[in-house]
Amino acid sequence: MTMYVNYGIDTEYNLTVQRNKTQMVVFSDYQLAPSENHQQYIISFSFSCLYIIFLFPVGFFGNILILLVNWDNRGRLSAPDLYFVNLAVADLALVADSLIEVFNLRQGYYDMAGLCTFMNLFQQVNMYSSVFFLTWMSFDRFVALTGLMGRSMSRARLSCCLIWVSSSLFTVLPFAIAQRQHAGDPRFCFANVTQIQWLEVMMGFLLPFCILGLCYWRIARVLRRSQGDPQQKPRRQKALRMISAAVLVFFLCWLPENAFVSVHLLQRDTAKGHTLWQDYPLTGHAVRLAAFSNSCFNPLIYSFLGDTFQKKLRCFIQKKSRLITCLCHEI
Repeated sequence: MTMYVNYGIDTEYNLTVQRNKTQMVVFSDYQLAPSENHQQYIISFSFSCLYIIFLFPVGFFGNILILLVNWDNRGRLSAPDLYFVNLAVADLALVADSLIEVFNLRQGYYDMAGLCTFMNLFQQVNMYSSVFFLTWMSFDRFVALTGLMGRSMSRARLSCCLIWVSSSLFTVLPFAIAQRQHAGDPRFCFANVTQIQWLEVMMGFLLPFCILGLCYWRIARVLRRSQGDPQQKPRRQKALRMISAAVLVFFLCWLPENAFVSVHLLQRDTAKGHTLWQDYPLTGHAVRLAAFSNSCFNPLIYSFLGDTFQKKLRCFIQKKSRLITCLCHEI
């Protein structure tokens, strides 16, 4: 999810956004006519409205509710609960950060390089952590189901710490290398470096999707083969539907942006001139919103569809209802 922004750096393929008196958007030597720019803005604005109305509330309030319910049960958290909490933190940060994409349609992201750098790093850390937690949760479920390794809170805490640290390293180290290449340039935000973008595609999508798909495929095989109590069959079928939804939603949300970035990189490596990010800013806006939407769907798939969280949620609502009733009687 690298932001392609250039603050006056003379780099052939960096994306530069400028403004003139006619509000024409200029991308390097490529420019849109005012009518085309206005049309693209209207379509992008429509995408943003759909995202804000239908997806953002689910992601924002859904992740907050997960945190509140688990905080209310903090003394009885299990290892999977701890993963859900950390995933909700990462997703909540990404959903909040998506507002920048929604409301910055005309500004070319940021006018201040310092703010651009901070928000870009913030977004990258939470993107990696969200994807890594999803991947680790699939592996943890597979290990628990097959009995290869027991679950413990100490191991879960260590896993969460390692995921946050690795997410930070995958963000900070490439940025430090790019920063060193542009040392002394106060206008530098985040270099449009090919190696860094390929790293994002590999570590942020391809490898996690392969691990997630493989683990859930093995889990689905175990569930299908297990006979057990016939009364448990509906529960197993629900688990299979949840697994299918998790893999499908991850793939559909993250594929557009990663495919777009990959084509962008391949085109840039083989052809001189415009890139997809320059020629198709509307598509770039749409695929970024699709990637953000994964953090909106995660609360529905991983928590609200689970029986354990549903029980906790009912207890949480009942407890708060009794509290409100008592306060009303006192008044």
